[in-house]
Amino acid sequence: MENKKISIPEAKNPEDLSSQFLNLVEIIKILRQYCPWDKKQTNESIAHLLIEETYEMIDAIHNKSDDDFSKELGDILLHVIMHSIMAEERGAFSLMDVIKKIQTKLINRHPHVFGNVNVSGEDEVMRNWEALKSRENNDASLLDGVPKNLPSLLRAERIQHKASRVGFDWEDKKDVWEKVFEEINELKREILLNKKENISEEIGDLLFSIVNASRFENVVAEEALQLTNDKFTRRFKFIETKAKEKGKKLKDLTLEEMDAIWNEAKKLRL
Repeated sequence: MENKKISIPEAKNPEDLSSQFLNLVEIIKILRQYCPWDKKQTNESIAHLLIEETYEMIDAIHNKSDDDFSKELGDILLHVIMHSIMAEERGAFSLMDVIKKIQTKLINRHPHVFGNVNVSGEDEVMRNWEALKSRENNDASLLDGVPKNLPSLLRAERIQHKASRVGFDWEDKKDVWEKVFEEINELKREILLNKKENISEEIGDLLFSIVNASRFENVVAEEALQLTNDKFTRRFKFIETKAKEKGKKLKDLTLEEMDAIWNEAKKLRL
């Protein structure tokens, strides 16, 4: 492929937000025209990458790294613009349509700010939001707005959250935890009976009830599990490092030795 020298666009006013935004759009359009990889991408081919970028952004938030946070937000902004440009190329919609629609949505969903609606507090704001959203989307069910491809824990939380907005919810947190213990006992019973198909269902029920209990504790179960995954990974890597220091392979360590190193990692708060 013949290399073509393309001049790098520069914002007309480096300190002006709109000028920098338009410059970014121009850079992405140039990449779509001249970069072999960018040129061949479609909305479908890069859809999964947006999920990855979102989780990288969440990692940066939890790590309290504002430098990484700003970079990851930039990656997400890149995807928003890239998807919009590709849609415009196939005559679907434009970046301008995207911007106008989100402006309209924000105004319509906040009648207590931009209209004459009075609200008593946050709970009423959320109830109004759900009602307006359902009306806009012509949803047959309140739960139609929950994407099916969300991670399962997050999807469970969103389903429970939406149901709670119309009063379908537990009133007492104690009852929520009682439900968790009830699901544990039901799972134990199916395990003793060795009913494989029922065990799967009961594990699902238990996970759903734990997500519900997490919601009552103001904990996002998806994020809590991610943090635990990270913690397990750090401690397991610590075991691997210690094994190397002893000149051993991980498989050569006994379970007791690995447990001892694991407890050492816990004491170090890894």
